[in-house]
Amino acid sequence: MKKYIINSYNSHKETIHNFIWRGLQVFGKQGVTFLIFVICSKILSPYDFGIYNYILAIIFLLIMFGDFGISTATSKYVAEYNITDKDKLRSVFFNSGLIIMGLTVIITVVTLFFGPWYLKDKYIYVLWLLPMIFLSPMTSLLDGIYRGLKKFKELAIISLIIGVVSIFVVYFLITSYGLIGALISQNIFYLALLLGLGLGHRDFNLKLNSGVIKEVGKYSFTYGLAVLGYYLFSRVDILILGHYGYIKEIAVYEIINKIFMILLIPFSIVGQIVGPNFTEYFTRKEYKKIYSKLKKYLSISIITGLIFGVLTYLLLPYVVKFFFREYYNSLFFLIFTPSVMIYSLQVYTTYINSGIIVSTGHAKLMTYLNLWLGLLNLILAIILLKVFGFIGVIYATMFSLVVGVIFLHTQYFYKIKKISNE
Repeated sequence: MKKYIINSYNSHKETIHNFIWRGLQVFGKQGVTFLIFVICSKILSPYDFGIYNYILAIIFLLIMFGDFGISTATSKYVAEYNITDKDKLRSVFFNSGLIIMGLTVIITVVTLFFGPWYLKDKYIYVLWLLPMIFLSPMTSLLDGIYRGLKKFKELAIISLIIGVVSIFVVYFLITSYGLIGALISQNIFYLALLLGLGLGHRDFNLKLNSGVIKEVGKYSFTYGLAVLGYYLFSRVDILILGHYGYIKEIAVYEIINKIFMILLIPFSIVGQIVGPNFTEYFTRKEYKKIYSKLKKYLSISIITGLIFGVLTYLLLPYVVKFFFREYYNSLFFLIFTPSVMIYSLQVYTTYINSGIIVSTGHAKLMTYLNLWLGLLNLILAIILLKVFGFIGVIYATMFSLVVGVIFLHTQYFYKIKKISNE
């Protein structure tokens, strides 16, 4: 048994080490944002807490357009260029940053023009968070470069240091300035993270490279459309609830969502770690290896999703009761059950989608499917909201996610099977 464990460790040594370092890095980044969330839930009134989460949902929608898949595409091409073209590798940061800058300017202008009309009295809160439209995609870009180069240790150390230092500033701002302080703290944290990661990545040039812009831009556009579609059937529910005035419901729903996001982090880390490996397999045309590993990961993912779904259903109510007692009520239990089902599906899909499907250059498969399902979910959510109330929006999300997983994974599986000649 001991020999088996040692052999297994030696076989997966790089993956295990990268997982540990990536876990520490994500804790440094996500831990701070979750701490902000927890402090806000304790200090702000349920209504202001709902406003906080509604505004964040709007900002992250804008950030999605500012990034539009660039950070993920960058990670893919960094891993590829690291094997094939060192000159392009050094050009990635500057040229990808130019794309983000251009998108940021467009999104900012559109927000300033249409924001007052759509958001009305809540528009002022969005203005406080506008810097994040640039800061967040740029930190994600650098994160993608570090991941593509498998520099998980450096990424972890930088993120942890900045995360620990930021905690004190964040706490002071929220306790002193309430909702506005919480919004400002997001900007400060992402600015510090951008500076830290930027100082840690110096092997780049400021040379315009149309080839890099074309390749990264083209793939990011494809993946960005897929992310947009996914947003429409996974996160647009918050925007719909906020638009129809379900602010307190958003507060409870986001507590559940944020806990699930934390619980999804290990699976996201696995996808980010194995992603560069699958990019290398595909670049070297090792299709049989991809097919073999895909079957293995699919089986493990299904079992893992079921296990974690049951565990969270049994244990999470006690966590909410202990840490968020004010929100432990009948509304919580109404939202909880469909949310657990959504979480189980996300456990299953998280590292399959990002670690394998996207990393092998098949984001296009997700694009059309996600866009159509996103449109379906948007329409279905509004219809079910009229029939069942706010809970209908969550039912629509659950249904759309199930349909999306079945179609996407079946299509990708048979595509890889075909090219591997199995």
